[in-house]
Amino acid sequence: MNKAITDGVILMPPAFAAGLDVWSSGDGTPGSDTYENAANAALVPADQDFGGCLELQKLDSVQQLRYMGETPLLPGCYLRITARVKAVSGNLPSVRIAGWAGGAGGAHVTGLTEVGPSVALSQYGEVVEVSAIIGAGLRTGVDMVWGAEPIYGHFGLDLTGASGGVVRIDDIVIEDITSVFLRDMMNWVDVRDYGAVGDGVSDDLAAFEAADAAAAGRKVLVSKGTYFLGDSMTFESRVEFEGTVVMPDAAILSLTKDYDLPAYIDAFGNEELAYKKAVQALFNNSDHEGLDMGGRQITVTQPIDVQAAVANRTSFSMRRHIRNGQFDVQRGPAWDTEVVTSQATYSVADGRKLTGVVNVANIPVGSLVEGTGVGREVYVRDKNVATQEITLNKQLYDAEGTQVFTFRRFKYVLDFSGFEDLDKFSISDVEFRCSGHASGILLAPSGLIFHLRDCFITRPKDRCITSHGEGCQGMLVDRCQFISDEGAKLSQDRVSIVMNTTGNDVKIRNNRASKFRHFAVIGGSGSIITGNHFFQGDGVSEGIRTAGIVFTGTNTRAVVNGNYVDNAFLEWTNEHDNAPEFATELSFSQLSITENYFLCSHVAPWFSFLVVKPYGTGHFINGLTVQGNFFRTIGGEIERVERVDTSFADLNYDRMKNVTFTNNMFNLIDVATENPLIVKHAQPTEAQVWTIDCAPRFPFGGWAQTLESVQPIGALRNASNAARHEQPYGVLQQGPNKDRVELVFEQPVRGDVTVKVRMDEPL
Repeated sequence: MNKAITDGVILMPPAFAAGLDVWSSGDGTPGSDTYENAANAALVPADQDFGGCLELQKLDSVQQLRYMGETPLLPGCYLRITARVKAVSGNLPSVRIAGWAGGAGGAHVTGLTEVGPSVALSQYGEVVEVSAIIGAGLRTGVDMVWGAEPIYGHFGLDLTGASGGVVRIDDIVIEDITSVFLRDMMNWVDVRDYGAVGDGVSDDLAAFEAADAAAAGRKVLVSKGTYFLGDSMTFESRVEFEGTVVMPDAAILSLTKDYDLPAYIDAFGNEELAYKKAVQALFNNSDHEGLDMGGRQITVTQPIDVQAAVANRTSFSMRRHIRNGQFDVQRGPAWDTEVVTSQATYSVADGRKLTGVVNVANIPVGSLVEGTGVGREVYVRDKNVATQEITLNKQLYDAEGTQVFTFRRFKYVLDFSGFEDLDKFSISDVEFRCSGHASGILLAPSGLIFHLRDCFITRPKDRCITSHGEGCQGMLVDRCQFISDEGAKLSQDRVSIVMNTTGNDVKIRNNRASKFRHFAVIGGSGSIITGNHFFQGDGVSEGIRTAGIVFTGTNTRAVVNGNYVDNAFLEWTNEHDNAPEFATELSFSQLSITENYFLCSHVAPWFSFLVVKPYGTGHFINGLTVQGNFFRTIGGEIERVERVDTSFADLNYDRMKNVTFTNNMFNLIDVATENPLIVKHAQPTEAQVWTIDCAPRFPFGGWAQTLESVQPIGALRNASNAARHEQPYGVLQQGPNKDRVELVFEQPVRGDVTVKVRMDEPL
């Protein structure tokens, strides 16, 4: 380092021959006396040893000579002041380098050593050289340690000792000698000093390893250049990249002391490559549980195949985490959906297989399957090219035989499908800016406890989170924002979906999703869905709405609690059953819908918030709780909050069990559904048989199955006005719709009663 060379800093004072008006006989500050026209100073134009020089007679006890110019003191720089002196006549004095420390505003910085070592002149005509080193640091060889406060100095020399003698002084030299201290002063070692070439071709791995070993607590500097590393490199020291590195795909760069994405971006100079190499290190280094993206935005031009970046691993089960950053998708052909049509055969005997698949090699794993009898969110989980077979994540409800299927492979920012199994992987505080070009995340085909929290997935083209296998088992999705790219479209025209699940035990909590086709298609059981707000409306009067949550299995074992269901509904189907007619399996059961807020606006009057859609005959409800919910409409009434979609089949109302529909609140709903249903009946004329109509308040238009109680209000009276105290018996399932109860008395009576009737048989 030499600031006179690198920064053009002027350190050298002018020669004495240029004039003595800039040379002070005091401390060198403005206003001090100079040697211009002084009686004891003269210029000598041609000294045999010095050439032009200053001849000075010592008159004072300390004869000072200071350059009045301000010599800058830069941080990290060390200056050496040198003077050559010889005695000419008279008493022999001593000589030393001296200076005056100047601070901000011209103030004198006191308390510092401002003189160097003293040298005595011992004979006339002998040239003696004196020098001193000035710098901020207390380092070996520094004579005047001035610290960081002085910003300039007035430098020269002192003559001490006996007065009266005459000396001649050569021009004073001030030079930057920081390079002398460089090795000990800097807190880094440079890889070039250990043999690194930096031409992008020569293998610099050995030099990098040597520099890292020599650092001994200091930082390794990868100075400017492009460095090829032929194999994996692990830095045990901190490292700073001014240059970049290139490595084989399989080689791992481990920055054990600087493990974050900004460091990898510095190392590789390309954001996408840096992310892949950082993830590669994450999966291959036990020192780090997570990758901090450092708040960086990564421009993504193609899907990131995570397993391809970690090619030495096909499964991983240790906890790993990615946090704090943003993916920004840029338009390009790499995001185009792959569409393949192919003939295949489906048999209910092997419900998750397609056989005889034509051109099976061209069908990508992770593709969405479309065709006759195919339910929602059915994907290609695996394929076997040799046997022409495809394994599906779900069964098909009515696809027996051979047909042409369509396979759509969406492209995802993060694609984990190459792993066989991935457990305990989590992402937090990351935004996926899909910009209408890409989908968000494709999970591994198998795995436990994938966790997404506090993330944004904005404007996905097709999907936010896709599970094409059981990689969603135990998945957690918490406090995320999902913002559609289809907000301007009619609800029924949207195609994007926030998430689907295939495995069990999913927790979806406190998320917000706007204007997708579906919020979640739940294909597993044991789900907890709580605290979410999903809204799917549009501006059309009497508009069509789509399901917010779709349960595709009968035995859901699911809790839906505390959600805000806005212009959407809950749909319960068995579309992933290859034998959808009821046989020996559990029918629609174990679904709890409690304390949610349901809102719709400007919808068709037949809209309902809960729709059961059996895909085969014989099914019934055997465990449903709808309790403590708020149901509200704006801009028109709806008929009821629940219904059965009979597009394929109706329910078997004679086998309904354990249905609870209580303590709900209704606003602008024509029918306030209730079960058990309490009916107050007034019989104004005497009759032996009273008919009590429960329609239309039973859930799903159910039948009168159970009479729990009959309570007279006041006395029952006969035609003679005599009070009768008798208990009637009930006859159930009366009327054309079987939703009436008949009370049969011993004789005709009149009066009022309260009856409690159920449309199910409680367990």
